[in-house]
Amino acid sequence: MKSVVISALKEALSKLNVAISEKDLEFHIEIPPSIDKGDFAFPCFFLAGRLREDPKKIALKVKEALGEAKSFEKISAEGPYVNFFLDRKGEAKSALFKVLNEKDSYGRSEIGANTKTMVEFPSPNTNKPLHLGHLRNMSIGESVSRILEFSNERVIRSNLNNDRGIHICKSMLAYRKWGKNKKPSKKLKSDHLVGDFYVLFAKNAALDKTLEEEAQNMLLKWEAGERKTIGLANKMNAWALKGFKETYKKFGIKHDKEYYESKLYTKGKEMIYDGLNKGIFSKEEDGSIVADLSKEGLGKKHLLRADGTSIYITQDIYLAKLKFDEHKIMKSIYVVGNEQDHHFRVLFSILDKLNLAKKENLHHLSYGMVNLPEGKMKSREGNVVDADDLISEVRNLVKWQLDSKSKLKKLELDKRSLKIALAAIKYMLLKIDTRKEMMFNPKESISFEGDTGPYLLYSYARASSILKKSKKKQKLEFDSLEEKEIELAKKISQFPDVVSSSYKSLNPSLIANYSYQLSQTFNEFYHAYPVLDSEKEPFRLFLVAAFRQTLKNALKLLGIETLEQM
Repeated sequence: MKSVVISALKEALSKLNVAISEKDLEFHIEIPPSIDKGDFAFPCFFLAGRLREDPKKIALKVKEALGEAKSFEKISAEGPYVNFFLDRKGEAKSALFKVLNEKDSYGRSEIGANTKTMVEFPSPNTNKPLHLGHLRNMSIGESVSRILEFSNERVIRSNLNNDRGIHICKSMLAYRKWGKNKKPSKKLKSDHLVGDFYVLFAKNAALDKTLEEEAQNMLLKWEAGERKTIGLANKMNAWALKGFKETYKKFGIKHDKEYYESKLYTKGKEMIYDGLNKGIFSKEEDGSIVADLSKEGLGKKHLLRADGTSIYITQDIYLAKLKFDEHKIMKSIYVVGNEQDHHFRVLFSILDKLNLAKKENLHHLSYGMVNLPEGKMKSREGNVVDADDLISEVRNLVKWQLDSKSKLKKLELDKRSLKIALAAIKYMLLKIDTRKEMMFNPKESISFEGDTGPYLLYSYARASSILKKSKKKQKLEFDSLEEKEIELAKKISQFPDVVSSSYKSLNPSLIANYSYQLSQTFNEFYHAYPVLDSEKEPFRLFLVAAFRQTLKNALKLLGIETLEQM
């Protein structure tokens, strides 16, 4: 119905000689805080400058221009707002029927039809285990992929493994010096072993400045093809990658395509030298190769070091070409933290210069860093929260809560606690606007009350329990609607618009926050009116089923698996 409001307003404003785009109208339309104020509201403040009038008078003029719109039960002007009242009875029937008719497809659209997109995440370095920051990256990457697919885009999930470079050499050098042929074990996961040596290097490098030079020499030997160095790199990278796969599987992540920097950088170097020969790039006095992006306001960017070794952007340039050539994609989305904002502005400008990809087809999905109550995470200092450890910690907290409420068998306790823990983590990481930094508190995330993943699962399980207990058939028949019934039906009907907004903004937090609001509205309805053995049981069962289906669809887009009982 929001689109009907937009259409009606556009026509009315044209009568007042106000030209405005549908996008701008959509931005300004609000949902009133109370159903007494209508179902949609249009504030007229922003028109005051254009029309040089009091917003209250503008609201009256807009209402008059709207006339007797057939799509609405009533339109009123209240102060500087134009309020739209829907035919709530008709809208409730339409929305609820649509949910239970379309089921798992409710909210799906064709907006992304005929579009093929690659979403790259989490692109880890193989010198340490995945950490809490990677969990936010994976949560966003997977959720965005699902939202794109729900909007009929064809999505390829890819992962770039940064398995080569100076950072990898640091853990390799530490292992060569102090590893004593140590190997992974049941007590020490393979990627954690690699990470331990990266931290060990940092601690020793703080005391011995020659270690940095040794690591750089190791990189030179690696790129020169020295077998001993390559052998060590292959062994330690294999350990890291094996550990990553175990974490991905537990977190519900599966990639369609894996890329490896070690297999890309030589091709990237060839492209840099080719660009140098064509005059696109230039060589500095020290022998390094740079791209001059001064006209773009980005200064100079080094593409190859003076010693000829490559850096991140070297392989990024070739990989971008490979993605478009190999998969014939139309869009490439990089899910990477906001610390790399400048890097991607530079990369996209270089790709544009090389005529490899247009800037409008490249998108850096920049997200804010995750902080802990005690401050920022720093890999080199060893105070990073490993992804595996965090999942285990949250799972143990959930287990304690479940075990104190009901005695479950070990197998069921393990299964249920993992699902709840993952819901707690994913929801906490997704509910904050993607672009903002956030604080993660494990204990807060597992609460069964408030704005948390477990609360959403509990709401879904409550609806399932109601439907399971009833012996009556659901019927979409009613004489009148109570206030909380209207609010719940209205909230359910908003889901397609929320999905559309989330798709356009690549922001899963819109769906996360909607899921919480939907669950709140359902629980208020549940506490206000009886469902079982009430006069309106058949209709209220229909309403409960529609809520359950809508929440299930929303949670699926967040990568959260539902539970029939908590």
